[in-house]
Amino acid sequence: MNITTLLGTGCLLLTLGGCISVPLQANQERPAPVNPLVERIENMTATGYAVIGVQNHRNPAQQRLMAIRASKLDAYRSLAEQVYGQYLDANTTIADMVVMSDNFRAKVEGVIYGAVVVSITPVGEDTYETTLSLDKGVVHSLRALYLSQLGGRRTQ
Repeated sequence: MNITTLLGTGCLLLTLGGCISVPLQANQERPAPVNPLVERIENMTATGYAVIGVQNHRNPAQQRLMAIRASKLDAYRSLAEQVYGQYLDANTTIADMVVMSDNFRAKVEGVIYGAVVVSITPVGEDTYETTLSLDKGVVHSLRALYLSQLGGRRTQ
């Protein structure tokens, strides 16, 4: 045998020696498989808020209706963030090792369909809260549609 064969055999034995399986004890449970969070959630929920007093109308009843609508739109925005993610753009300016400005911009874009209004609730005296729910199957469909459109844009 030459030196190369001996070294190769020694490395192979060291490699195989490190790969042993440890049997489970009788009372020991198998670890649960790791699944993505989206797979475990039956419905995705989002909550939106709006203040009544800042709505641009003189009639208090109309202000309440506008706040309900604004809280619903905020909840839809929150659902879109969960389904599609959020685009972040950040810009930091540093001079003489001191931060001069720090700007962030967030953007959400997407289509949400099939959302169900779970509740519209007054919170305190001047705020409305709207909660929406979206079925897991619809979430998968929306993501698949988004990814197919994203793939079409890249080829153009």
